[in-house]
Amino acid sequence: MAGALLLAMLMAPAIAALACMVIRPARIAETLNLLSSIVVFVTAVPLTVLSAQGPHYYLEDYVVIDITGAWVILCTSIVYLLASIYSIGYMRLLGEEEELWSFYALFSGFALTILVSSVMNNAGLYWIAIELTTLVSTFLVGFERAAESIEAAWKYIIIISAGISLALLGTVLFYWCGSFILGPTYDMTWNVLRQAAPKMNPALAALSYLLVLVGYGTKVGLAPMHSWLPDAHSESPAPISAMLSGALLNSAMLGIVRYLVIADAAQTGQLARITLVVFGLVSLLVGALFIVRQSGIKRLMAYSSVEHMGVIALGFGIGGPFGVAGALYHMLNHSLNKSLMFFGAGNAMRSFGSKEIKNIHDMWTRFPVQGALWLAGAAAITGAPPFGLFLSELVILRAGFERGYDWAVYAMVVLLIVIFIGFLNHFRAMYFNAGEPSAAPVKAVSGWCVAPMWLALVPLVVFGVWWPQSLWNHFMTASHVLAAVSP
Repeated sequence: MAGALLLAMLMAPAIAALACMVIRPARIAETLNLLSSIVVFVTAVPLTVLSAQGPHYYLEDYVVIDITGAWVILCTSIVYLLASIYSIGYMRLLGEEEELWSFYALFSGFALTILVSSVMNNAGLYWIAIELTTLVSTFLVGFERAAESIEAAWKYIIIISAGISLALLGTVLFYWCGSFILGPTYDMTWNVLRQAAPKMNPALAALSYLLVLVGYGTKVGLAPMHSWLPDAHSESPAPISAMLSGALLNSAMLGIVRYLVIADAAQTGQLARITLVVFGLVSLLVGALFIVRQSGIKRLMAYSSVEHMGVIALGFGIGGPFGVAGALYHMLNHSLNKSLMFFGAGNAMRSFGSKEIKNIHDMWTRFPVQGALWLAGAAAITGAPPFGLFLSELVILRAGFERGYDWAVYAMVVLLIVIFIGFLNHFRAMYFNAGEPSAAPVKAVSGWCVAPMWLALVPLVVFGVWWPQSLWNHFMTASHVLAAVSP
C-alpha cells in the first residue's frame, strides 16, 4: 500500500508539470496544479501513519519512507496545497496570463523535487535532489522579472550552490570514512553509514559532519549562512515564498538530522549537537536583530524564517524525546503559520501596492476579515499562546532543561521575547496607524487569497490547545529511531 501511495504522490506533480507545458491555458494550468496538490496531500497523510510502523524500502533500497522523511513530506504537502489554492487568486493579479503555464509547471516541479529529496535513501542521491530543488526554485524566485527579483535569484543560486558544494565535500568525506570499514565500494544508504559509524575515525567523522552542517545549513537558512534567504523570500511571488519557507527549508533540515544521527554513532562526543545548538541560537539572534529594524513586510517574514529554523535546530540539537517532539511539532506549526503570514503579506502588498511596512496602514478597518486572520497569524508566529508554536517552543525549552542545556534555554527565552516585541510592533503600526491617504484606491483580493488563511489558522489554534495523543506517540517513535545509537 505504501508503495502505491508513494507512486501516486510523486506522479501527480510530475504529470501536472508536463501537462502544463503541453496544455498552456492559464485556467487549465492552475487547475492541474491544484489537483496535483490535493493528490499529494491525500497520499501524504496515510504515508505518515504507515511510516511509524517502520521504514519501507523501494527500488533496491534507493527510496525509503521513514518516519522523519514522511513527516517532512506531510509538512510539504500542507504548504503545497495551501499555496496552490492561494496562487489561483494571487497570480491572476499579476496580469501575466500568457506566462502562467510556466509558473505552474515550475511550481509542480518544485514540489516534486522537495518530495523526492525527502525519500532518497542514498546520501549522494539526496544531495542531487537538494540541488535540483535549487535549480527549479531559482526560476520561481525570479519569475516576476523585476530587477530585484533577478538579483535575488542570482544571489540565491550562487550562495546556495557554494553551500551545497561544502555539503558535497562532507558527503565525500563520509564515504571515505566508511571505505575504511566497508571497502572501496558500498551502498551509501543512511543505515549503512549509521551501522559503520561506530568504527569510523571520530575526528574525520566530526570534520565531515561540520562540512555537511554548514552546507545544508546554508540551504536551511541558518545564520550566518542565511544571506540569500531574505532576498529570495521577499522577491518571490507570495505562494513561492510560502513554499520556500514552509517546505524547502524542512527538506534541507532533514539532511542535517540524518547526518546528526550518524555523527552521534561515530562517537564524536557532544560536538555535533552543541554545534547545531549554537547555530540555532545564532539564527535566533540574527532573526531578532533584523526583525526589530525591518522595513519590508516580506523581509520581515523572511527573517522570521531564520528565527524558526533556529528553533528547530535547537530542538534537534538538544535531542531527547522532548527535543525531537518539539522540533517535529514546530516544523508542522511553522509550515502552517508561515504560509498564513506570507499569504497575508501578499494580500497587503497587492492591496496597497507596496512592500514597505510604512505604506501599509489601517489594516484593521480596511480589511476586517483578512486583517484579523493576519494579525492572529502574527501573534502565533511570535510564539504567543494559544497557538501551536507556543506549545512546540515550550516543549523544546523543557527538553533543554532536562538535557543540561540551561544556557541555551535562557538565551532562547530572551531572544524570543525580543522577537515578540519587535515583530508585533510592526503590526501595531500597520493596524493602528492611519498613515497618509493613498493616491491610488486600496484594492481588495479575492476569496482564493483569503480561504487558505483560514485553512492555516484553524489547525494552528487547534494544535495550540490540544496535542493529539496520536501525534505524541508518533513523535516518541521518531525520537526512539533517531536516538537508538545516540550517546
